[in-house]
Amino acid sequence: MIWRLAYNLLIHLGLPLALLALYKPKRGKPGFGARWAEHLGRVPPTGQEAPLWIHAVSVGETLAITPLIRALKAERPDLPILLTTTTRTGADQAAKLGELVEHRYAPLDYPWAVAAFLRRVRPRALWVMETELWPNWLAACARQRLPVSIINARLSERSCRRYARFQGAFDTLSRPLTHLYCQHQDDAERFARLGIDRERLAVTGSIKFDMQLSDEVVAGGRALRHSFGERPVWIAASTHQGEDEQVLAAHRRVLATYPQALLILVPRHPQRFDQVATLCATEGMPCARRSRGEQPGDETRVYLGDTMGELPLMLGAADVAFVGGSLVGVGGHNLLEPAALGKPCLTGPAYFNFSDITRQLLEQKGAEVVADAEALGRCVNRLLGDGAGRRAMGEQARAVVLLNQGALARTLSLGLAALADE
Repeated sequence: MIWRLAYNLLIHLGLPLALLALYKPKRGKPGFGARWAEHLGRVPPTGQEAPLWIHAVSVGETLAITPLIRALKAERPDLPILLTTTTRTGADQAAKLGELVEHRYAPLDYPWAVAAFLRRVRPRALWVMETELWPNWLAACARQRLPVSIINARLSERSCRRYARFQGAFDTLSRPLTHLYCQHQDDAERFARLGIDRERLAVTGSIKFDMQLSDEVVAGGRALRHSFGERPVWIAASTHQGEDEQVLAAHRRVLATYPQALLILVPRHPQRFDQVATLCATEGMPCARRSRGEQPGDETRVYLGDTMGELPLMLGAADVAFVGGSLVGVGGHNLLEPAALGKPCLTGPAYFNFSDITRQLLEQKGAEVVADAEALGRCVNRLLGDGAGRRAMGEQARAVVLLNQGALARTLSLGLAALADE
């Protein structure tokens, strides 16, 4: 295939840049250590025989797939599972599964790296979390007749139209896919428009709705909220470059109405923690940093959530939750965690990465869209001043999560049936 040759030529020319992006040291970014060669297919033995290979690219996908892995091991304790991630933060999250899985870093999409990985691992099937389609991965799986299932498959209208412009390439790319477990009927219809046989398609819902927030996390959030006292508390979660300034501007508006209000600010990327702390100081917002064990005093205006893996706890400690990546062109982040905790959810207008989930929350009045910093501050003020309305909005958000649960059981049933047939 000419397009495959062109693709492989381009990725090999870009190999130095890919390695630089992956391994370049950054402040707050954990490295890969001696395990760097795993990205090139040089993985140590797993000690497993014909494992089920599950791939989750980073921490968000690993968190989402974790309940499915636990349920799968409960049903099939004898089934060996190899979980791969691309990022170090995903690997750290995978480590929390303990002996349920073996973890390795996934090979980059170079034919020789994928071939080396498959020779060493010899999996029985591949399950990919969400629609991450890599040409050389899929071609290698096809050659070895390895079944490939996509979990939580989704396909936006924009992506569907883009694939349709290269229909021949998409046909070749998608041929190895044996099952696509789609989040929504719209996703399944788009895949069908692109020529995927309907017997390969199933609508299971999104397993992200089946998230499991432990009693420990819920209790920890309540304890943290109690430590803040009676002051109003709101959170800006998973913020990005260019968004923190807008959030602090909104907080200044909140402070004009509620002088003792506390903002929990959680940047998306750890390498930005120090930068955001400096920004708070520059903006005249006294800041306490969780990583240093600092407790917010009466003069503290911002509590910086500069730790990893504690976002659910931080969300549990807030009265109102804004989720970032949405006041800048990133595409937003998932509103399900604050919704599951019964928090009123706010998002900026750029939420296109999670349009289906956000749309459901908006329709049920569990979320609102704020256009800019001024609107964010105004909306937070309104919710902080209306306890009954705030609680009702939070309960509507939680109701959307509960209504959509069950995808995990459907996906597990179909996945186990597929494994039995293979």
